[in-house]
Amino acid sequence: MPSPNRARPTLLASGAAVAGLLISMVSGGAAPAAAADDTSCRPDGLYRTPGVNVPYCSVYDSDGREKMGADHKRRTIGYFTGWRTGKNGEPAYLAKDIPWDKITHINYAFAHVDKDNKLSVGSDSEKNAATGMTWPGVAGAEMDPALPYKGHFNQLTKFKKQHPDVKTLISVGGWAETGGYFGDDGKRVNSGGFYSMATNADGSVNQAGIDTFADSAVAFIKKYGFNGVDIDYEYPTTMKDAGNPLDYSISNARRGGLVKGYAALMKSLREKLDKAGAADGKHYMLTVAAPSSGYLLRGMETFQVQKYLDYVNIMSYDLHGAWNEYVGPNASLFDDGKDAELAAANVYGSSQYGGIGYLNTDWAYHYFRGSMPAGRINIGLPYYTRGFKNVQGGTDGLWGKAAATSCPAGSGLTKCGDGAVGIDNLWHDKDDNGKESPAGSNPMWHAKNLEKGIVGDYVTKYGFPADTKLTGTYARKYSSTLVAPWLWNADKKVFLSTEDEESVAKKADYVVDRGIGGTMVWEMAGDYDWNAAKGQYEMGDTLTSLMHDKFKNATPYGAKVSNKELPTKAVHIGVEFGDFKLGDSNYPITPKVKITNNTKTALPGGTEFQFDYSTAAPGNASDQSGFGTKVISSDHTGSNVGGLKGDFHRVSLKLPAWQSLAPGASVDLSFNYYLPVSTPWNWTVNISGTTYALAGDLARGTTVVEPGGGTGPTDPPDPTDPPTPGKCTAPAWASGTEYGSGSTVSHKSHTWKAKWWTKGDEPGAGGEWGVWQDLGAC
Repeated sequence: MPSPNRARPTLLASGAAVAGLLISMVSGGAAPAAAADDTSCRPDGLYRTPGVNVPYCSVYDSDGREKMGADHKRRTIGYFTGWRTGKNGEPAYLAKDIPWDKITHINYAFAHVDKDNKLSVGSDSEKNAATGMTWPGVAGAEMDPALPYKGHFNQLTKFKKQHPDVKTLISVGGWAETGGYFGDDGKRVNSGGFYSMATNADGSVNQAGIDTFADSAVAFIKKYGFNGVDIDYEYPTTMKDAGNPLDYSISNARRGGLVKGYAALMKSLREKLDKAGAADGKHYMLTVAAPSSGYLLRGMETFQVQKYLDYVNIMSYDLHGAWNEYVGPNASLFDDGKDAELAAANVYGSSQYGGIGYLNTDWAYHYFRGSMPAGRINIGLPYYTRGFKNVQGGTDGLWGKAAATSCPAGSGLTKCGDGAVGIDNLWHDKDDNGKESPAGSNPMWHAKNLEKGIVGDYVTKYGFPADTKLTGTYARKYSSTLVAPWLWNADKKVFLSTEDEESVAKKADYVVDRGIGGTMVWEMAGDYDWNAAKGQYEMGDTLTSLMHDKFKNATPYGAKVSNKELPTKAVHIGVEFGDFKLGDSNYPITPKVKITNNTKTALPGGTEFQFDYSTAAPGNASDQSGFGTKVISSDHTGSNVGGLKGDFHRVSLKLPAWQSLAPGASVDLSFNYYLPVSTPWNWTVNISGTTYALAGDLARGTTVVEPGGGTGPTDPPDPTDPPTPGKCTAPAWASGTEYGSGSTVSHKSHTWKAKWWTKGDEPGAGGEWGVWQDLGAC
């Protein structure tokens, strides 16, 4: 974080694609056990660990909405980084500087996955900013002597006692520490991090590594008083060369298994946190920082982990930057139909894309809205700039080009943009050769000074002489369509994408108007205030306070996935999206949809299913299997200039007239769509004239029943649960064994019968036309 959404020059290759070294960054006590089942407070669509009485009501109200204090109707989540300690002479941002009464959650960045697959912040020492560092003589930074640890964690715990409504989460990973970590000596250890902890070299799930990490995460938050865990894994996608170039030797070899490993990691974390919370009498939260890039999300299948998350924080920034030559906003709210990167990829001219531009916050929000309530989604805002120099064309630089002649060492790029440098790149990284990485990255307080023609006295701390002069003027520009401000220096041809009161106010209104859960900020140290005594902008809380004031009187956020009433009776019919093609081969997006009848009632041919998918993709989904898939209604049609007007497309499909579905049997169809969507949701099925919901949607207020009969178990089976040993009597299928016609095997909790001789054909892979006949569950 900030989110490097790395892309390559290919169709749908999102401009939210960042070269790693262009990023400006450095690398409680238990309560009594719950006495009752708090299911009434469970948020809509949130997975509940079977057999565990999760104390949801410690965090959520009876409508499933998070309790955050009387004047916090929406979330304001701030990332607090461990490296702005002031020990290097640069301005410090400590726990005392957080506007505690204006925020709802703090994510501490970052912890990492260590060489033993455990959550860690390094060895305890006086140099460890998290647990050992102190700030003698700094007012407000005094340690709480009652705590057994020092550092930022001591300070966060101290201030949280004074502001008990504020929750803290430990954020794990980030751009620099997803595939490795910084050792105590400051050098990076290329350990594999999330990539090898969750996924083995052969692409299989590393459950042992996951269990070790999840157990350590539970122990960690208990030790240091955190309310939960935030996972910033960048990135579990099948797209080649995604994420930090330093990780490619490990990540690229595992691409085919990263999505499964990610899902297994989230499921294990959810279950272990639920069990710990039940014992401690308080619900522990699990959240993620999720990419906004259409390119990365295309390789994350349907983002199947949303059901395990209390909420998702969208990294809806880094949508344009110096990782390529296309000059555009860092974090525009909407598309304007003129994005030069999208135009070059023919997104606006292709009927398959429906004219939908996908490099904006509104698109990313609607992607996740397809499978989550608005209130379990938070949009990201950057308190830092991105920028270019030597910009050619465009309108005041916007949608111009800035091509570089070479790229920073270690960036993994052979072609990139000409990033701003020097006084226009205050928060810069260095490349592998120790040179400044050109990115135009600055805290917003420095950008405000540039806008006003002010050279702040802090510049000497960043290596500039005290008599530094600015060249040209930095004129503020603004697009009301994009909801994006920027600074344009016509003399230097410098473009710096910014945020300020006008854009943040519009984004806050957007959150309130659409029932969204709130906002997430990277990073809090970039906010600003005006210091009249010095005549300059400095670190402050202007933008955060503005959001708080917008949110404090807002109506309650949207707490349901569906925007319409669905049946209150649900049936056990499973739906899985799988067999996604990998990497650049996955366009168009053509997964197999597997429908499994887990009821005791046969579904006759012609049975109709309906479901919703997000308007982030156009309403042109279809199937290639004779199920008659068609979009029957749409909340939005046409381009998305100025924003998508609604959330869902409603789809109908029917079992072919000749295709009944016996109890325990499955059927596959090939689904087809053109822009990524999160897991289709809000399913219904009409059986013998009665419409039911599906239990797998985890909707609040539903009762699981047998079609036409009585109530079934209240917890729907999870499709990722392993089969119960001993239930299947046929021998297990083996890929190297020859089977003659009529042979029976067991595989994935079903019994299968061979229609003809076979070897190596996995049961179920060919659907009803394959070599194996599905004889039902066992």
